[in-house]
Amino acid sequence: MSASSPSTLRVAIIGAGQVAEKVHASYYATRTDLQMVAVMDSRLDQAQAFAERHTIAGAYQDTRQMLEEVKPDIVSVCSPNRFHFEHAMAALEAGCHVMCEKPPAMTPQQADRMRLAARKSGKVLAYDFHHRFALDTQLLRDAVQNGTFGEIYVTSAQALRRCGVPGWGVFTNKALQGGGPLIDIGIHMLDAAMYVLGFPAVKRVTAHSFQKIGTRKSCGQFGEWDPQRYTVEDALFGTIEFCNGGILRLDTSFALNIREQSIMNISFCGEHAGATLFPAHIYNDMNGELHTILQRDDADDQRHLRSMDAFVRHVLGEPVMIADAEQGLVIQQLVAALYESAEKRESVELC
Repeated sequence: MSASSPSTLRVAIIGAGQVAEKVHASYYATRTDLQMVAVMDSRLDQAQAFAERHTIAGAYQDTRQMLEEVKPDIVSVCSPNRFHFEHAMAALEAGCHVMCEKPPAMTPQQADRMRLAARKSGKVLAYDFHHRFALDTQLLRDAVQNGTFGEIYVTSAQALRRCGVPGWGVFTNKALQGGGPLIDIGIHMLDAAMYVLGFPAVKRVTAHSFQKIGTRKSCGQFGEWDPQRYTVEDALFGTIEFCNGGILRLDTSFALNIREQSIMNISFCGEHAGATLFPAHIYNDMNGELHTILQRDDADDQRHLRSMDAFVRHVLGEPVMIADAEQGLVIQQLVAALYESAEKRESVELC
């Protein structure tokens, strides 16, 4: 990166793992108006190695020390889920704009405090719900606003893996992660669906979760894990009932005996037309035959880039859409309600 100038924004990254490497640092390195100045990780050697790879001057093991000494303008929070609240709050209190990985936090109460802290500081707090930034998602959102579907009354979202338990990080540790496939991959399809629908008010949530495979097997698509330390759900199936009468069905799994290796998609059924999200395909029926209204040949694979770009542009004052603190709170509330319903084995009322 070139030397810092008065118009250059200084960037710090908290958490030196895979997503920080492949998404955040990779994007920041493409911009001449940003300069990565520090990285922090609880493992100092990992922070130092990360800093060396990306020519970052400062490597730290303590968040507050980094914030005090470096005084960044932007902070990316890429730490394990349990620490999102702590790290995002510290950055906001230090006067930084924050891009936080999903989920926002571990609880709705934490997500709400983060929302209020962002409002108080006047800084941008965004979440990397990158699937909503796909061109496919934008096309369907526009179609909803233009009335192409009429009333959408059934939405089905799937984030399923046959045996895709992550064999790295803390993904099987409920205490550090907050849960399994729902809070890891299901939350992405949940956000994309809610975004396309325009975040309708929710009346009731009902869910069922299962742990049948992860504690018996130890190897899958993404490597090995310890079944003795597997404390998250294998799969969760939920129904979200909206105040407008529509429903959203969400199926998500790390391990489930299905034919496909993985499914990450959403379908929408409206009174005038329906759609599949990836790739975007809007259709209806004409005399018993499928009639295509709009169709993309391939799903947009630049979602992470578009998400990061929207955040930076928003920080720079452009009126672009981001996954903001208000919507992040709604998603966190829904995740919490789905887990609560599954645990209590009863519906949870939200309005």
